[in-house]
Amino acid sequence: MYDLESERRVLSSMLNSEDSCIEAYNSLSAADFYSPQHGTIYELICSLFEREIKPTYLELIKEGHIIGMFSNTQDTEDLKYIAEHYIEDENIKYWIKKVKDKSRLRKFESFLRLSYEMINDPGNDVEQMLMAAEEQLTDLTALEIDDHVDTPQDIATVGYEEVERRFLRYKELIELHRGVVPLDGLPTGFNNLDNITLGYKPGDLVILGAQTGHGKTAYALHTAKAVSVDNHRNMLYLNTEMSKEQIALRWGSILSGIEHERIRSGQLNETELSRVFAGYSRLRESGFYSYPCPNLTPEKTVSIGRKFKAQKNIDMMIIDYVGRMEKFDPRLQEWQMLEQIVKAQKTLAQNLKMVVICLVQLNPDGTLQGAKRMKNECDLMLKLRPIPKEELEENEQLKNYLHPNYYIEIEKNRDGRSGVKIPISFDLQKQIMQDAERVS
Repeated sequence: MYDLESERRVLSSMLNSEDSCIEAYNSLSAADFYSPQHGTIYELICSLFEREIKPTYLELIKEGHIIGMFSNTQDTEDLKYIAEHYIEDENIKYWIKKVKDKSRLRKFESFLRLSYEMINDPGNDVEQMLMAAEEQLTDLTALEIDDHVDTPQDIATVGYEEVERRFLRYKELIELHRGVVPLDGLPTGFNNLDNITLGYKPGDLVILGAQTGHGKTAYALHTAKAVSVDNHRNMLYLNTEMSKEQIALRWGSILSGIEHERIRSGQLNETELSRVFAGYSRLRESGFYSYPCPNLTPEKTVSIGRKFKAQKNIDMMIIDYVGRMEKFDPRLQEWQMLEQIVKAQKTLAQNLKMVVICLVQLNPDGTLQGAKRMKNECDLMLKLRPIPKEELEENEQLKNYLHPNYYIEIEKNRDGRSGVKIPISFDLQKQIMQDAERVS
């Protein structure tokens, strides 16, 4: 009921490959290892990984001595053997599965032993015994992600708690917050959008569509500012297009309110330079992490997301943008690949309980490029588009706002209203977006 060889291979791969470390960290627990020593080594590796310390043989020895693990020469030799003789990361999923399968078999054996003891106890009620055995066996055979079934009592309890929470929140908003709705999740950066969505919620997949050059990246960094700079929450920006220098210059404009082109060219006076540097001081204290990745793949997004969730406890990941992801399967059409990419991000958001925002390309007619069915996977679908000059002149409602030039359109909202157009002001030169101000 155990496979020590597979356990050693998994541990060795974790010591020699970050990708293997991420995969094993998110797939196994110390209890899955038959050998107590292997389980402890696994926990040590995970502890180092969470603290962003590369889990090498020497680091493990150092960590082990602190907790008194490697107290004799044999323990040290066993670890050295694992580190040096099982270097292999190409088949890490195969070895993880073997460790996991043996763990499940041991649980099954324990289930059989317990069942045998119950059978031989004349005091047990047969019906209750069979029902208990069925529940335990179902837990063993079901996928781990689906190993819990919500009973009617569970749903009712959640209903009571949610309605009471929302009722009390409404009272609080009337009495204390002067009508401003408290958010359920992360701020969007736009008050009008917050009022409708109540913020981006953990587990949400958000799709933001816009045509080329119409503000996708500006929207992403505006959201990043609201989340990481203004509210000091950790988030990750996966960037497929811009260099580190380009992103830094954009931040300088966003946080100082000075035209991007002037910052790029260096045409600043001393006062403006001080404003830009003050902006970077705010960025330095924020929770914004950027990962330039021009050769991004769906698999990498999952791996990177898991890594930063473990190490930085990120609440949001923004992918800029889906259309530039590398697609390797020649058998699938583009729309099929895009649909699979979005499905993978939705699963990632749910499993890690964080917000994932995917930026996508829109066709000239405003439709979603590549896959209409991507819309089915998301919780919130937004479109960013400029307001035509004719509409600005003819739409009476827009005359209630000062200088609106873009719409945020809520095309889908799983938890609230959709079909809503929110006027905003987008200063392209300063890379700044904000709610369009109402006329007094």
